[in-house]
Amino acid sequence: MQPKRIQALSSLLISQIAAGEVVERPASALKEVLENSLDAGAHSIAIDLAEGGTKLIRVQDDGMGIPAEDLPLALQRHATSKIQALEDLQQVNTLGFRGEGLASIAAVSRLTLSSRTEDCEIGWSIQAENGVLSEPEPCPRTVGSSIEIADLYFNTPARRKFLKTASAEFAQCHAVVERLALAWPHCAFLLKHNQKQILRLGSHTPDERIAAIAGEEFAQHGLKLKTQAAHLKLQGILGHPTLPHRQREVQFCFVNGRFVRDKVLQHALRQAYHDVLHHEIKPHYVLFLELPPEEVDVNVHPTKTEIRFRDSQAIHRFVFQAAHQVLSETRAGHIFSTPTPVASVTASPPPQQQPTPSSPVATITPPASASSNSTRENASLHSPSRSSAPTSERVQQNGGKGLAFYQTLFKGIQDDALLQEPSIRATTPLTAPTPTVLESSAPESRFPPLGFAIGQLHGVYILAQAETGLVIVDMHAAHERIVYERLKNAFHRDQSLPSQSLLLPYSYAASTIEWVTAEQGQSTLSQLGFTFTLNEPNQIVLHAIPAALEKADPIPLLSATLAELHEFGSSRVIQERLDHLLATMACHGAVRANRQLSLTEMNALLRDMEETERSGQCNHGRPTWRTLSLQELDQLFLRGR
Repeated sequence: MQPKRIQALSSLLISQIAAGEVVERPASALKEVLENSLDAGAHSIAIDLAEGGTKLIRVQDDGMGIPAEDLPLALQRHATSKIQALEDLQQVNTLGFRGEGLASIAAVSRLTLSSRTEDCEIGWSIQAENGVLSEPEPCPRTVGSSIEIADLYFNTPARRKFLKTASAEFAQCHAVVERLALAWPHCAFLLKHNQKQILRLGSHTPDERIAAIAGEEFAQHGLKLKTQAAHLKLQGILGHPTLPHRQREVQFCFVNGRFVRDKVLQHALRQAYHDVLHHEIKPHYVLFLELPPEEVDVNVHPTKTEIRFRDSQAIHRFVFQAAHQVLSETRAGHIFSTPTPVASVTASPPPQQQPTPSSPVATITPPASASSNSTRENASLHSPSRSSAPTSERVQQNGGKGLAFYQTLFKGIQDDALLQEPSIRATTPLTAPTPTVLESSAPESRFPPLGFAIGQLHGVYILAQAETGLVIVDMHAAHERIVYERLKNAFHRDQSLPSQSLLLPYSYAASTIEWVTAEQGQSTLSQLGFTFTLNEPNQIVLHAIPAALEKADPIPLLSATLAELHEFGSSRVIQERLDHLLATMACHGAVRANRQLSLTEMNALLRDMEETERSGQCNHGRPTWRTLSLQELDQLFLRGR
């Protein structure tokens, strides 16, 4: 059999092969065109799709346009106005830059491109089919560009067979528009499918655009994040851990305005949420990371959704610490904007705006307006003491006996010398607050954020009267979080873990990367409790492991730790397993259901919740408390109707 001769491929076939990477589906073609419009400074973009984009994709913008003499170049491979030299590629600040998008689309569709610049009185149009370009022709149009992509993959039937249904392809196109709309809130978007309007967005502020795309509930109850360190800037919204996840997935990360799927960012956010999110629920977030263009490589893949950071470990630490800090403030009363209560009230008015830590707690219900006087007067006839706080005598009843029991819940923890550090707890956590203390901390209100306990329901829930209504607390879940946070603070105060020597050393044949990581990270591994020696070639002799994980298999534990250390700069394997161990201890040490507590014990628990980080969720991510506002209670009982 004669060997086949090597021959050069035709330019059309080269473009069709490249299109397989750049334009794998209609959504990919739409993304390339929209990015060109945004790079051209468009303030308004109209998109028309037919049959999910397989039959037609038409995009019209009001950008700066393309000069007539440049139209043929716009449809040639590796022709672009965005980079001129290698130095430009290292500092890309535009969405497109490769010069392959339009050429790849033109190779697998019937394409028409028309454009007009501001200094030209008429527009010009050019067509492409099977890689053959027509001569530019004059056409009437306004300043800007429009591109029409008809019969995508008409000349590559093998590729067309891999497309899904029209509805599935349109869903992908819709997602592309939403992502770009989030990153460019000043730009208006109009999306039509089969001549039916699907999405219309005007020029918005960033917060308004997030609400329009991710939903009002997410934007209203999400946790605002805005931080900056050196040349890094991160802002956006993190989904509240207890926000009901009935809506679709909201996971958007943008780097310098570009939507990306980056494992470093995803890992950092998963770790920030790992002990406040219930089971396998995915975290929700819309985040925008800004950094100098030279610090990130966007030329990793033709689709440009994959990137590579110059210092991925620093980025991981920055994002994790920023998200972790915001989530740690979800203590009861710190970020006091609770998620929608679990109640079958569909038409109730929104709850009152809750006070924030930066402002004093509002005074008790002000005089009602004239329009609501009759309603409130009628209510007062049936509930004369409705807005009054429990008296100090009621809060303090059985105080000595009750607090003695509450103190036993922390026996063994409170006695630990580590917990006596001022940085962990300045005062004893077990003393019930007195009215004078409350008045000094919030002189304009008789209620702390979680109010005062008024009773216990079935030995499981604490009922408390707060400024705005009724607070319901799962006492086991709340106490579990309190114990867990105290254990973590005590255990990690010294930033090191005790070691447990192995009876016999383990010899581990490491890869080159693992060996180098172990050599460079000896101090970090020592802090984590590992003791080892390095032998050539690539042998690691393990002598000790963290004492808290003495039952773990040493070699897989070391291997996983080295992998984490190499990828993210600090090991989360050990942290996760230690946190799991401490969470188990806290669960067993927390007050159990059906335990009868006095009012003083309940109030002491409420005050601890108000001072404990992440007290809005238990260790497993379940909510620890909910609130029912007076309006919602009125709605349930049809009061005022």
